[in-house]
Amino acid sequence: MKVKEVCQKINLGLLAGGEGLEREITGLYICDLLSWVMSHAVKGNAWITVQTHSNIIAVATLLDMSCIIIPEDMEVEEETLKKANEEKMPLLRSSQNSYDLVKEFLNHGIGK
Repeated sequence: MKVKEVCQKINLGLLAGGEGLEREITGLYICDLLSWVMSHAVKGNAWITVQTHSNIIAVATLLDMSCIIIPEDMEVEEETLKKANEEKMPLLRSSQNSYDLVKEFLNHGIGK
């Protein structure tokens, strides 16, 4: 499923990186330790993290992830938004916590 479709289905807000909304989501990854994400996440994953600094964009771009989702309406640093736009990496936000987001994804057949 494409990032733009998931945004509509589970009510995710686009913060930056709108040029990447056609990316395909092939799975989910939930982790906040960047070095762990770099060694375990894979191409096409939607990444749920509470990290909001610009390094998340570098990691997601390096791995060719589909998007980054920030849970619980956390504020995101301006530098991160700028970097997401530069890299065309969709940066999304939700009011839900990570657990509830995963349930939403599973209910829509993503991550099974």
